[in-house]
Amino acid sequence: MGPSGSGKSTMLDALAGRLAANAFLDGTILLNGRKANLSFGAAAYVTQDDNLIGTLTVRETISYSARLRLPDKMPMEEKRALVEGTIIEMGLQDCADTVVGNWHLRGISGGEKRRVSIALEILMRPRLLFLDEPTSGLDSASAFFVTQTLRGLARDGRTVIASIHQPSSEVFELFDRLYLLSGGKTVYFGQASEACQFFAQAGFPCPPLRNPSDHFLRCINADFDKVKATLKGSMKRRFERSDDPLDRIMTSEAIRRLITYYKNSQYYFAAQQKVNEMARVKGTVLDAGGSQASFWMQAFTLTKRSFINMSRDFGYYWLRLIIYIVVTVCIGTIYLNVGTGYSSILARGACASFVFGFVTFMSIGGFPSFVEDMKVFQRERLNGHYGVLAFVVSNTISAMPFLILITFISGTMCYFMVRLHPGFMHYLFFVLCLYASVTVVESLMMAIASVIPNFLMGIIIGAGIQGIFMLVSGYFRLPHDIPKPFWRYPMSYISFHYWALQGQYQNDLKGLVFDNQNDELPKIPGEYILENVFQIDVNRSKWLDLAVLFSMIFIYRLLFFAMIKVGEDVTPWVRGYIARRRVPRKGGHRRADLAAARSPSLRAYVVDADDLLADHP
Repeated sequence: MGPSGSGKSTMLDALAGRLAANAFLDGTILLNGRKANLSFGAAAYVTQDDNLIGTLTVRETISYSARLRLPDKMPMEEKRALVEGTIIEMGLQDCADTVVGNWHLRGISGGEKRRVSIALEILMRPRLLFLDEPTSGLDSASAFFVTQTLRGLARDGRTVIASIHQPSSEVFELFDRLYLLSGGKTVYFGQASEACQFFAQAGFPCPPLRNPSDHFLRCINADFDKVKATLKGSMKRRFERSDDPLDRIMTSEAIRRLITYYKNSQYYFAAQQKVNEMARVKGTVLDAGGSQASFWMQAFTLTKRSFINMSRDFGYYWLRLIIYIVVTVCIGTIYLNVGTGYSSILARGACASFVFGFVTFMSIGGFPSFVEDMKVFQRERLNGHYGVLAFVVSNTISAMPFLILITFISGTMCYFMVRLHPGFMHYLFFVLCLYASVTVVESLMMAIASVIPNFLMGIIIGAGIQGIFMLVSGYFRLPHDIPKPFWRYPMSYISFHYWALQGQYQNDLKGLVFDNQNDELPKIPGEYILENVFQIDVNRSKWLDLAVLFSMIFIYRLLFFAMIKVGEDVTPWVRGYIARRRVPRKGGHRRADLAAARSPSLRAYVVDADDLLADHP
């Protein structure tokens, strides 16, 4: 417990092994006397951010979480009973069939979202549970019942560590131990019931009718200096006598006295003795925890959940389908019945370039939805709900029906309005090539989303990459004219636009005969145009180009998987290595660095209101 900015969330992040990228850990964390990695299921962590799927109801959210983690052999009736019991425990009966809510769906309140996040983690009764301000946004009754549930979990042999801001007296009495923080320093660590005694011994007794937690924060929150200065100016406080010792000294002085008293108290030595005892004892090695479901159950459940989310979220694919249809109608009317005249040669090339360049480019519009998916994945993955492979497979499979629908409808409209090369196989190739191109863009954007969690930065990066790919596609600059170092080898071969255009040009032009500039000149065969105008090797099969596109889908999905695994396994090691190099170097100059880095504070400029009244009567 502590005031805002005291280091509560940072403390929990450090214990759970989830510090931010710009923070480094100094010291050792032992679990049962052993070093352990608390991520991926060893411990559950409910953060302040409620990252939930907004299109699912509360019951669906908890049910899918249960199927992802409970054993396959467990009967479905028992799973349902466990889900219903958790819903009742968290007091979510009234909103169980209400959607969580997102940008276009009105859903449950912020406090109810908080309880859903807690319900997801207590579902499996974890051995170690961290909660960052679990009562934030809850009314007093809800806060009490949520804390009562957590207390029951602790009585069942589990360890529950929660940060809490300013609880009511009823909620405060439910906690066993209290760790009081102010400015990142320990003010008190011991039994919660003995905290009032500690403050009384230190010279700051709790008044009879004051909530103990309010009194503790009143003593260690330096912002109250400004409150006192304001209140001293009121007529009531000028004639009111107070016996509170805090009215006679600055809060910063009270904090200093409390910290000094604690370091010389029995509470400090008892805590140090307990820590030393626990560090020497090598307890049992806890199992990794996490999901007990099989890979196939995880993949099936994730695919079903993702498909339902995509179908209910209007902005995921339905809005893109409408935009694709509108743009396709525009293309079809501009290139309507393009024919085989002399001017249609470049028109067909421009049409294909626009379809496989700018139309597929619109797939980056789904990036914000990808980012939301990744936020949910990060929370569930760190708490051990399922593996990376199950997530990648399910994401790929669940998106396929929507991408097929989008490309089939838009591709069919474009093909028949423009009157491209007639024949079913030519039509099939065009639709498959469009599907492969759109799926490659989706896979590329998912790979970016795994590294860049900010949707604005991700869209900019994705647009930049695709812009470079379009430049070397063979339309804006013909293949033989592209500079060979770097741009042609390897960039043009990495670009999916290059393979899509090469295949579509062959699919559309090969076998057709075009009019010349005037009737006296001979007709121009499509093969001649391919070789001399678009510089395409006609001996290479168009189906090979399509095969390269489908292989790119697999490569980008593999890259997506690899990026997530690198972020999990390699990045923590790199950060640990940097920390080991930085921390010793900081040690000798820590005080100087802190003094130099200390920013000016308004607390040093609090003016006594009595002085102001004396100067300006």
